[in-house]
Amino acid sequence: MPNLIDIHDYYKIYTPGENEVRALDGINLTVKHGEFLAITGPSGSGKSTLMNMLGLLDTGTSGTYILNGTDVAGMDDDELSNIRNKEIGFIFQGFNLIPSLTAKENVELPLIYRGMKVAERGKLAAEALARVGLTKRRSHLPSQMSGGQQQRVAIARAVAARPPIILADEPTGNLDSHSGEEVMRILRELNEEGRTVILITHDNKVAATARRIIRILDGKIAEDSVN
Repeated sequence: MPNLIDIHDYYKIYTPGENEVRALDGINLTVKHGEFLAITGPSGSGKSTLMNMLGLLDTGTSGTYILNGTDVAGMDDDELSNIRNKEIGFIFQGFNLIPSLTAKENVELPLIYRGMKVAERGKLAAEALARVGLTKRRSHLPSQMSGGQQQRVAIARAVAARPPIILADEPTGNLDSHSGEEVMRILRELNEEGRTVILITHDNKVAATARRIIRILDGKIAEDSVN
């Protein structure tokens, strides 16, 4: 089976010329289907830039990025948005829930963008909330839930449409240790079911839960190891 992700000679350069900053400096990376990997590194190392590139939230200055057999380099915003919506479920440190929407409505939101009918998206949202243990909280607003519960809603939103890739950016960063462990348990379960999980973290303890750890330093891959 071909790799899920193939990145070759990937650069992200700001202010090219004498004062250029190489946020990504010739990255080469392959990710197989079903991997669970952590991308880590100090502040300013380039890991957030790499996350944005992997998630199609930004594009590189040069290089090749093949995602699930499709060359995404050079695509316009609409094309990238379409692939992003189908291929990637995002989990952010800040939850990014809409305060005026219930848990169920927050989970349904990306399904609406996909053009799903009411019954179908309601079913998928209910299933996603059930798998993170929040069926009884489906009608609650974010302000009526703890941080851990809000992050589980965010996970439900990310997985409801069953995307092949889960991209989690510091998913435990705003949580207490118990809630953080619960979030990591859910991510491991998703991986065991066949999802590819890419975890961005500065926390070495969190990174150690992944099967593969990639350390970024000065825009380059300094280490690529398997647990």
